[in-house]
Amino acid sequence: MENKINSYRFKADVFFPWLLLFTLISALALTWWQVDAQEIIQVWEFVESWSTKNYLAAGLTLWAFSILAFRIWFACRYRSYAPLPDNALPTITVVIPAYNEGRQILDTVRSVMNSRYPAEKMQVICVDDGSKDDTWQWMQMAKQEFSLRVRLIRQPFNRGKRHALMTGFSEASGVVYVTIDSDSEVLPDTLRHLVSPLVSDPRVGAVAGNVRVLNLSEGAIPKMLEVSFVSAFDFLRSGQSVYGGVFCTPGALSAYQAEVITPHLSNWVNQTFMGSPAAIGEDRALTNLVLGCGFRVVYQREAVVMTKIPITFKGLRRMMLRWARSNVRENLVMLSFITGRFRPADSGSGWVRLFSATQLFRMTMGEATKFALVAQLYLAFVPTLMLMAVGCIISALLPALVYQWRYGGWFGWRWAIPYAFFWLFCLCWISLWGLVTAPRSGWLTRELAKGAIQAKLPAVPQLGTEQKVFSKAA
Repeated sequence: MENKINSYRFKADVFFPWLLLFTLISALALTWWQVDAQEIIQVWEFVESWSTKNYLAAGLTLWAFSILAFRIWFACRYRSYAPLPDNALPTITVVIPAYNEGRQILDTVRSVMNSRYPAEKMQVICVDDGSKDDTWQWMQMAKQEFSLRVRLIRQPFNRGKRHALMTGFSEASGVVYVTIDSDSEVLPDTLRHLVSPLVSDPRVGAVAGNVRVLNLSEGAIPKMLEVSFVSAFDFLRSGQSVYGGVFCTPGALSAYQAEVITPHLSNWVNQTFMGSPAAIGEDRALTNLVLGCGFRVVYQREAVVMTKIPITFKGLRRMMLRWARSNVRENLVMLSFITGRFRPADSGSGWVRLFSATQLFRMTMGEATKFALVAQLYLAFVPTLMLMAVGCIISALLPALVYQWRYGGWFGWRWAIPYAFFWLFCLCWISLWGLVTAPRSGWLTRELAKGAIQAKLPAVPQLGTEQKVFSKAA
């Protein structure tokens, strides 16, 4: 499998220029078609000519509704794995990488320590990836509070989250690796629910947790993202879980069979894209590794993690741009192995191929249609704007319904519709720019603002030998 993984990375690099070329040609073709189609200048003429002239639009619409119908069908079939009793739970290593996290790292460790998981079966490793703030001091506070149950590792300089995780994995003793972001907090039963599928089903190689928003009270952006997250996890990933094809195990909370990923971690940590180190998308890359090895990746709804998200447009833009770039890269990596027999034909591999192709279609033709939309706005500004507004309301229906189904009330409706408009007018360009700039690997967030005020630290006593400081890169 090691050579095979290397070939995936090589093919992903080769595919990328062709992907850009195809998107460009599609954008030019669709824009020309839009400008040439004079009948769309008036909304009523567009509707009148729908059934006779706009075969392409009709075909794309039919395809989109078919995919949506399949997703709804799978989401309705989702069932969580039952949590296991203490004696059946595996030994786990929880790795918490941190960079410029400040006081939050202490709350993260506390949430893990408050888990209803057998203490003798849980190892916790915190890795400070060369933070420039007081993160290390707060880690020492966690060490003081939980004594020998927490192990600290300090890297001398920042190398990126992938290397920080690798440092933790190299010191792990559990048969299951659990990764938790340093800005996230788990519920007491989260770890038990998270790792149970790995024991209950030998076909499962990785499990995705259920990510919710921690800082919900800090403005409109967290509230809108809360609704978006519920749709992404309780609808999209729950459906993917049925056929074992969850595309991304989130960095905020995921679990992996150690014996599945350990042989390939060297390739993973040294992954490159277009000749440069892949410093982003480590979670999606781990997911592809597990899928490429023939194992299922599932979602566990009750494994809830609360995570902090940006509260400003600048922070949100940077986070989503990082996601968009890694999405392009790992979709190409996935394309490299789904074309072969990566797991038995009767184990949902066909559905993984179908929805992977859908992802590629959205990444190319979907981005190309944005150029056509600009042309249509130029030709008929007011009618097109009206259609866009209707489209926003329609697109908000599913997230709002999913949120209401899961949690009740009108919160989903209050924030799904504003988010649809916010995405269209403020965020829709990010995926296109992410496609064009996919080779860039900047993390974009977690840098300290000038004049940042750090939380006041209590006195921290000198720690014992359990603390480990790396004098050189791991």
